Amino acid sequence: MQDLNIQNKQIRQINICLPQKVSFILDRLMQHGYEAYAVGGCVRDSLLGRVPGDWDITTSAQPAQVKRLFAKTVDTGIAHGTVTVMYGQEGFEVTTYRIDGKYEDGRHPKEVSFTRSLLEDLKRRDFTINAMAYNRQDGLVDAFCGMDDLEKGEIRCVGRPIDRFQEDALRLLRAVRFGAQLGFKIADETREAIKEAAPDLRRISAERIQAELVKLVVSPHPERIVELYELGITKIIMPEFDRMMETAQNHPHHCYSVGEHTVYSMMYVEPDKILRLAMLFHDIAKPICRTTDTDGIDHFHGHPAKSAEMAKQVFRRLKFDRDTMNAVCRLVNWHDYNPPLTKKSVRRAVRKVGQAQFPAVFAVKRADILAQSSYQRAEKLAYTDAYEQLYQDIIAQRDCLDLKQLAVSGRDLISLGVQQGRQIGEILNYLLEIVLEEPDKNEKVYLLNLAKSYISDTSNDQAPQ
Repeated sequence: MQDLNIQNKQIRQINICLPQKVSFILDRLMQHGYEAYAVGGCVRDSLLGRVPGDWDITTSAQPAQVKRLFAKTVDTGIAHGTVTVMYGQEGFEVTTYRIDGKYEDGRHPKEVSFTRSLLEDLKRRDFTINAMAYNRQDGLVDAFCGMDDLEKGEIRCVGRPIDRFQEDALRLLRAVRFGAQLGFKIADETREAIKEAAPDLRRISAERIQAELVKLVVSPHPERIVELYELGITKIIMPEFDRMMETAQNHPHHCYSVGEHTVYSMMYVEPDKILRLAMLFHDIAKPICRTTDTDGIDHFHGHPAKSAEMAKQVFRRLKFDRDTMNAVCRLVNWHDYNPPLTKKSVRRAVRKVGQAQFPAVFAVKRADILAQSSYQRAEKLAYTDAYEQLYQDIIAQRDCLDLKQLAVSGRDLISLGVQQGRQIGEILNYLLEIVLEEPDKNEKVYLLNLAKSYISDTSNDQAPQ
C-alpha cells in the first residue's frame, strides 16, 4: 500500500464476495508485485447487497505490463490506461492508476499520466460512493468516506464538487441518476454546484445525455426527473419539460400541472423503457395546445398528435434509435383514443396503433388515468378493462388484424396479373378493411374473388370513354 498515509485513507476489514474470474486477475497482478483492486460501481453495489453489472479493476501495473501477464487482452482504451483482459468469453477492464490532466472539452482530459498511487487515482473519481477500492488482502480502501455516504444515503462529490463537474459535465446528470437508482439524496454542496454548472451540459454529446436520461427514467424513482427541473438541467437538455412543469390544468379531470401529472404517470407503469418514455412524452404538447374557455376551464384539443410530433423532435435531438422513437410515438399519438366498445372498433384501433405496440396501450391508459383527479376515475378504469377484454377476446379468436394475417398476399395478386407495387398495396388494404369489419371473410377464395372484382372495376374506371 504505497502513498496512502493514515490521514488520507480509511481501510475497513469488510468482506466482499469477488467472482472467481475477478479474483484470478487481481491475484495474478499482485503475485507479480503490482497493486490491484476492484474499484468503483462494483464495490458500491456489493456493499449495498446488489449484484454488480460488471467488475472494473484498477492497478499500479502499466498497460504493457498488464498485457504481458494475460493470454488475451484487448486495447479498449490504452491511451487512458485501460486494457480489457479476456477470461473465456468475458471481458474485464483493467486500468492503470492515473492522474487526469486538464479537461478542455467538458468530457475528456487532454492528457493522463500514470501514477503508483491508488489515492491519486481515487481522487479523480466523481462521487465518494464510486471512489472505493477492494481486494481481499487490504480490505476496503475508502479514502473519501464513501461508506459513510452509503449509510447516510447521499450522493457527494469527491473533493470540490464544482471541480468534478467542470471536468465532466455529464456528472451532473449522473448525480441525479444515481440518486434515482439508489433512492439517495444529493448532498447540499453538490446540489449547489450542479445548479452552477448546468449550462456546461451544452458541451456534452446528445448520445451521452440520452443514455443517462434513460437510466433515470427506468429507475425505481422516475419521479427524480423533477430534480433535473429544480437544478436547471432540463432547461438545457429538454426545455419542453420546464414548460410542462409550469403549465396548470384547470379541469375537473386533473389535479396537477402537466409536468406533475406526467411524473405521477411514469410512476404508475413498470420500469420499461418504452412505457416510461411514452408517459414522459404523452402530454408534452399540452402547453402549446392549451386554451381556456369562458368558464376558466382549460382544454388541450389535439394534444396527442402534436405530442407525438414534438416527441419525435426530442428523440432526434437526443439521437435516440428509430425503433424506440417509433414505438413511443405510436403510444403517445393514440394514448387518448377511446373507441366504441365493439370488436369491430377495437380491431380498427389495433390497425391504427399497430399490433406490436397495441398491448402497451392499456398500461399507458391506466397510468394516465391514475395520475389524474379522482373525477370519474372508476368509470374510466372500467372502460379500459372492458376495452382490454375485447382485445383479448379478439386475440383468442385469432381475428385478422394486419396484412400478415390476411388470407391472400401480394404474390397471390401478382398471379392475378397485378404488377404495380402501389396497386398491390391498395388492393391488400382494401381487403383488410373488409376483414376488419367481418373476420369470417378472411378466406382465400372469397378474397381473391373480391380482388378480381376490384381489379375489373379499377380497369373500367381507367378505360377511355
